[in-house]
Amino acid sequence: MAKQQHVALYVTGSIAAYKALALTRLFVKDGAAVRVVMTKAAEAFVTPLSFQILSKNAVVTEMFAGAQVKAVDHIELADWTDLAVVAPATADIIAKLANGIADDMASLTLLATTAPKLVVPAMNQHMLENAATKRNLDTLKQDGITVMTPASGFLAEGYSGRGRMPEPEAIMQTVKNLKQHTTPLTGKKVVVTAGGTRERIDPVRFITNDSSGKMGYAIAEEMQDKGADVTLISAPTKLEAPTGVNLVPVLTTEDLAEAVTKFFKQADILVMAAAVADFKPLNSADQKIKKSADNDQMTLQLTKTVDILKQVAKIKQPNQITVGFAAETQNLLDNAQQKLVGKQLDLLIANDVSKPGVGFNGDTNQVTILQPGQAPIKTKLADKHIIAKQVVDQISQLVQKEG
Repeated sequence: MAKQQHVALYVTGSIAAYKALALTRLFVKDGAAVRVVMTKAAEAFVTPLSFQILSKNAVVTEMFAGAQVKAVDHIELADWTDLAVVAPATADIIAKLANGIADDMASLTLLATTAPKLVVPAMNQHMLENAATKRNLDTLKQDGITVMTPASGFLAEGYSGRGRMPEPEAIMQTVKNLKQHTTPLTGKKVVVTAGGTRERIDPVRFITNDSSGKMGYAIAEEMQDKGADVTLISAPTKLEAPTGVNLVPVLTTEDLAEAVTKFFKQADILVMAAAVADFKPLNSADQKIKKSADNDQMTLQLTKTVDILKQVAKIKQPNQITVGFAAETQNLLDNAQQKLVGKQLDLLIANDVSKPGVGFNGDTNQVTILQPGQAPIKTKLADKHIIAKQVVDQISQLVQKEG
């Protein structure tokens, strides 16, 4: 960040307001001049004096309360601003921004600000998932405002969910990306698959795997944060899709293959993180298969499902990038290398799911990243969001390398 960039930090009424103190300090440490605007609700959580001490500037809390008779307070501050950051951003301020409402100093000044804006939502998961909030966030993005994806974790209400304000360090990284205006992934059309496909045995039973979809969803979120236009093709999971991605639900491997073929044609990048069923029942019963008193065994005939990546390789264009995943329990590198070459992939993410803390259902992962002609890159065991960032960074480098 350039010295003395003017950052206007808007703090609204969320329990996460305390994190804005650390964010203020990081901005100042990075050489920015910071002026803080607080809503009345924010003052219930943190005092203006705390921000004043950290920013070395008076904190603005009321409309038309300035002593400068030659300046209109909100216009003066709006014109002064090089970057406006709303953190934490409540559902209330998001709704005001999306609909042009200006009834307090924060919303009034933001409406007059022409500088780039970064909105960092922080609220209860149910509020975040409300249809009105989703519409408002989509409106902000359409208006050119950058919206960070909220973090998941323990909420103030006493349970885990999505809606936490990201850590100040993550916000600063997003700010640095904004300063660069673009990343290698900005504007790229990216298709990410996630979850485990299901193959029906009968109306009440199916074949599937242990995939939770967490890895694919984390990659979709990271891609979106890097400015990509993300389509997330998801087999059944218990996860909420990141705000703003195009979610395409599928059930079977055949459904997934059809969706991938459709969206890949217009895509720049495909990330096949879904755990695809390799086999399906040769015949699926129309009615529930009942247990027989005469026979304690049942033979289930299976047949191979469609090989999606092999299909993709046939239609892939030179300017498209394909990334595959390989979950193995033995001979990790040998099996992964065969898949990398056989499926004509640009990148392969391999993991040994027999190891503790790795792979399906958990919150952590450890992967080995393979590229043609390059030495494998082995990550440490870490949260899947951290692994997603490392994977997306490798994809970004690949995009940059190929021009």
